[in-house]
Amino acid sequence: MSGATRVLIADDQEMVRTGFRLILQAQPGIEVVGEAADGAECVELARRLRPDVCLVDIRMPKLDGLEVTRHLAGPGAVEPLRVVVVTTFDQDDYVYGALRNGACGFLLKDAGPGLLVEAVRAAARGDALVSPAVTVRLLERLGEKPGEAPAPEGGGHPLTEREMEVARLVAVGRTNQEICDELFVSLSTVKSHLASVQGKLEVRNRVEIAAWAWRNGLVGEG
Repeated sequence: MSGATRVLIADDQEMVRTGFRLILQAQPGIEVVGEAADGAECVELARRLRPDVCLVDIRMPKLDGLEVTRHLAGPGAVEPLRVVVVTTFDQDDYVYGALRNGACGFLLKDAGPGLLVEAVRAAARGDALVSPAVTVRLLERLGEKPGEAPAPEGGGHPLTEREMEVARLVAVGRTNQEICDELFVSLSTVKSHLASVQGKLEVRNRVEIAAWAWRNGLVGEG
């Protein structure tokens, strides 16, 4: 199908690649166009095939996921691609580095088929999905290190009350649809709020919105 979302899978474990491919290929509108067993092959294939989404393992031979993300989605990338990083709990520093290098999503390796598919669909439509567990763990740590967080410094913030609520929900890992349901607004309204928040805070994606929310105390202890 010509309008299918084209996905490249990069992981040094063949079983993981096969599992991801079987899950994704079973979905309508998703096509796996390539697989890479190491980071260098991933960069080469991605540049040649120009997939809509690159699913990139964080630990691979030759180039790790951090370097792959920098090459494909970082500030120096001429035509940046959408990279979703696959991670595990004990790799928070890598995840933070990948965020700085332009990753648009993070997924736990054991997140399950549903979240994998949604992460790919979200990235393809210009949104991002971050596994809630990764969001909370990563952003709590970002909150402990204010000097390193990618979100801008500064005292007062320009967000409206509703925009702050959207930012708070992003920070606790809610998807756009879940934000719709919680705030009783339409999907287009949520997207409009997110675009406004990104513009006002001068951040690139929802992960940086979340980092800002944690740093500025929008997320309570609950």
